[in-house]
Amino acid sequence: MKKDIALRLTPQEASNEKYYKDIVAKKMKVHPDKITAIRVRKRSIDARQRQVMVQLHLEAFANAPAPEKEFVTFEYQNVSDKPEVIVVGAGPGGLFAALRLVELGFKPIVLERGKDVNERKKDIALLNRNNPVDPESNYAFGEGGAGTFSDGKLYTRSTKRGDFNKVLHVLHFHGAQDDILVDSHPHIGTDRLPGVIKKMRESIITAGGEVLFNATVTDLVIEDSSVKGLVLKDGTNIKAKAVVLATGHSARDVYTMLDNRAIELEAKTWAMGVRVEHPQELIDQIQYHSPDGRGEYLPAASYNFSCQVQERGVYSFCMCPGGFIVPAMTGENEMVVNGMSPSKRNSPYANSGMVVEVRPEDIPDEFRKQGVLAGLAYQKEVERLCYINGGKNLIAPAQRLTDFVDSRLSFDLPPTSYVPGTIASPLHFVLPYGISNRLQEGFKQFGKWANGFLDPEAIILGTESRTSSPLRIPRDPLSLQHVHIGGLFPCGEGAGYAGGIASSAIDGEKCADAVARMLGE
Repeated sequence: MKKDIALRLTPQEASNEKYYKDIVAKKMKVHPDKITAIRVRKRSIDARQRQVMVQLHLEAFANAPAPEKEFVTFEYQNVSDKPEVIVVGAGPGGLFAALRLVELGFKPIVLERGKDVNERKKDIALLNRNNPVDPESNYAFGEGGAGTFSDGKLYTRSTKRGDFNKVLHVLHFHGAQDDILVDSHPHIGTDRLPGVIKKMRESIITAGGEVLFNATVTDLVIEDSSVKGLVLKDGTNIKAKAVVLATGHSARDVYTMLDNRAIELEAKTWAMGVRVEHPQELIDQIQYHSPDGRGEYLPAASYNFSCQVQERGVYSFCMCPGGFIVPAMTGENEMVVNGMSPSKRNSPYANSGMVVEVRPEDIPDEFRKQGVLAGLAYQKEVERLCYINGGKNLIAPAQRLTDFVDSRLSFDLPPTSYVPGTIASPLHFVLPYGISNRLQEGFKQFGKWANGFLDPEAIILGTESRTSSPLRIPRDPLSLQHVHIGGLFPCGEGAGYAGGIASSAIDGEKCADAVARMLGE
């Protein structure tokens, strides 16, 4: 006998099957000894009330052996002699596009400007020791894209993007933990993602596809308003009838190349601000309504805040409980920070981007001469200002959160997870007024909602500027090709059609389907 059961339990009760086996048996009207298996199908935490509860959706079996647990598997066909499709970028959008192309009977050729994930780890280790940034191998560029070393949160706010469950199953098939198929907010962790990414690459290659590293695309070959191929930095020309362009939100050179070729781009809304860090224990106390914090049975707490200040959104972004702040710049004279969490989320710090909505009309006049690239120029200038107001190399400008809110310079700084180091800087003055004053008001509002959030031991670092690109590469909503260039399929975060790992992965699959439709016509 099998029965689906929903239970609402305390964290301690939900932590061990023996606590709820009797409840399950009672609901199934059998003796507990007759229960042969209980499997968690979905798990979520409800911390809205004083008593934190865990919601479990279970699959219970009684009076007969439970069937063996089954997971979705994938058998990728051999496509070594199939039509080739170029995929530019080995981030989530590009990798999922490539795997989907294999499923559809096409041979993907993945071109990645950076290094494979093992070599990339070495460059990131140097970066964390305050060495100069390698513009082709960093926290944004390289195998797996920006997602590989930036936490691995997999949920998406959109219910319209596509098959989210398939994304989870593909990642699980390639080595992600079982929990991502269960938790309401699945998370792999920056320590486990590199292994998953490597196995995805191996699947592509085993199926007959190709993955080329240190392959920076510098130009497109276009004839009669259609893509015919592309050019690499070393001068290599590659022919192609279809190109999936999944280069990520930080590939500024790609936008510049497209603009120089008079290929239509469009400005869009994005966001910029700072990264704020608190002691994780404090966030646990606030979110779980307990002076004792999360205790033994709850995970490190997260938060999600948003409000409107002067007709612009102010909100938390990429919250990393039990995580670290990392240097995320992609070039010289830039100061950019991001956050990540390992799978166990066991750092003593909690960090989050805190950003302000920036619309095209908010760009200062001095950058307007850049045309559609004005947002990029503005973004880069703010990163330059934060670099100047930081310390040597990657030392970040920082300020106590309470000092920032009160427009006051910090004379000393609390400890932080940011390894390269920090230096006291008046970020309330360094950041553009439209950003800093809205952040100040937003922080005040969040402090009212979460008593204790405005803590003197909290620190902010600048700047959190790569939330998304200020540009979109416009595409036809049906064919998913560029509105004027046939065979060019803008994809994922860099194209302006996704946000985060899961959304970019879904978009990659959608673009692969669109490529198959075009080539099959």
